[in-house]
Amino acid sequence: MKQPVEGFSKLTKNQKIEWLAQAYFSDPGKAVSIFKTYWNDDEKLQKLHDEFIENTITNYYLPLGVAPNFLINEQLYTIPMAIEESSVVAAAGKAAKFWLKRGGFHAEVVNTEKIGQVHFIYKGDKERLRQYFEHIKPALFSETETITENMKKRGGGIIAIELRDKTAALEDYYQLHCTFNTLDAMGANFINSCLEQFARTLQQGAQEYEAFETEEKKIRIVMSILSNYVPDCLVRASVSCKVEELNEDQMPPEEFADKFVRAVDIARIEPYRAVTHNKGIMNGIDAVVLATGNDFRAVEAGVHAYAARNGRYSSLTSASIENGIFRFEIEIPLALGTVGGLTSLHPLVQLSLEMLGNPSAPELMQIVAVAGLAQNFGAIRSLVTTGIQKGHMKMHLLNILNQLQATDEEKAFFVTYFKDKTATHRSVIEVFHKLRENA
Repeated sequence: MKQPVEGFSKLTKNQKIEWLAQAYFSDPGKAVSIFKTYWNDDEKLQKLHDEFIENTITNYYLPLGVAPNFLINEQLYTIPMAIEESSVVAAAGKAAKFWLKRGGFHAEVVNTEKIGQVHFIYKGDKERLRQYFEHIKPALFSETETITENMKKRGGGIIAIELRDKTAALEDYYQLHCTFNTLDAMGANFINSCLEQFARTLQQGAQEYEAFETEEKKIRIVMSILSNYVPDCLVRASVSCKVEELNEDQMPPEEFADKFVRAVDIARIEPYRAVTHNKGIMNGIDAVVLATGNDFRAVEAGVHAYAARNGRYSSLTSASIENGIFRFEIEIPLALGTVGGLTSLHPLVQLSLEMLGNPSAPELMQIVAVAGLAQNFGAIRSLVTTGIQKGHMKMHLLNILNQLQATDEEKAFFVTYFKDKTATHRSVIEVFHKLRENA
């Protein structure tokens, strides 16, 4: 039986790997060898990566690809994408090339406000709490000045603090609902530091507030934390052209436009389709968010909550045809940063941001939104024309061949063989075995 390990975090990296290898792997030597194969030869760089998280044993690689030819607001970009899924980068590049000839992508930031909350319990008179909040509110701002000083110098900081009564949903539950502008930083540490100070000020001030009765002075702080739901940190991106310019698929432009709009409308009203539709959008968004050192899990949570903001999970994109003009757009919440965290530490993140022209956070929001829109365009374009599998399985072809340990000559043969055929997993296996039998 496996036994618990004591003091694991205090072991050296080599000791951690040795313990893992002996405890969990049938071939300990092979496991150790694979773990160490992914170490960087540059010891200083490896140490940097080791210190990103706790209990690091090795590096986990994802491919970093690029999708060129993105024309966004009249500027040309090559977009970095870190992702393991086949066809995502290719689809983004294909969509970029398609719209390059049709005016490119247009994007704008609607708002950049972010939210944090202090959740607390108060048992007493609601009106007295409201009066206390108005009394303590100036101190909430003044007692965070050491935290906000530098952010305020750059034009950001605390925008607003509201007292919200949530007792209709949960007994004795109130919150300070706080709005921030963190400029080019994602701002999690800044926001959480402000919130924790708000909590201390709120709680300590209550004990000295003379209008409160004894029980009312005992405000209990539950927690202070930023929210990854940022419906007022919005970016919008779009493409448009005359319907007759949608002429690069083997389908009349009018039919293509009609089917495309109908496909998006289906995702708008059908949750089963909307989830897959939006997942495709996030293929593009997550890949750029990850490549630029941002938190794709926070982005995912916020975006999917936004997709359900009206009570039903729905498409993040919309499409229309009006007066002969086809229009396709996306509106999503994105809380991103271009300073702080991994953006200042990870060498590939720094290169990715430099590749994009060292954008501000609002500029990065626009680029990321465009990547999501392009990915969705590419997916729907395939779905309403050739079907998703033809292009998708071709991109999986090399993965299948690598699993079969195909030679370079065999890979070249298969790429040519499936040039005009649908490459299913079964068909690749069958042809591969025939090729080997006849060799």
